[in-house]
Amino acid sequence: MIMQHVEGQDKGKLVLFALSTCGWCKKTRALIEDLNVDYEYVYVDLLNGKEREEVVEMVKKWNPQVSFPTLIINDSKTIIGFKEDEIKEAIE
Repeated sequence: MIMQHVEGQDKGKLVLFALSTCGWCKKTRALIEDLNVDYEYVYVDLLNGKEREEVVEMVKKWNPQVSFPTLIINDSKTIIGFKEDEIKEAIE
């Protein structure tokens, strides 16, 4: 899987599944970057074929509706959608 890594402070493992055309996904990325947190993300809509299928299956495990943005924190917490306060609380 092709994940993009963004350097920042280590606040645990953060993985963001997003769409390149999604405004809420961009806001979520901007918030995480404003918080200067180390994270990985992938734009699912830019993937093709088997790689996209694998990532969608991964998202389904955390978010059966496969909506975006889907943020996974420490392989234990899922935040679906742009929820600024919830994201800040989970990261800080």
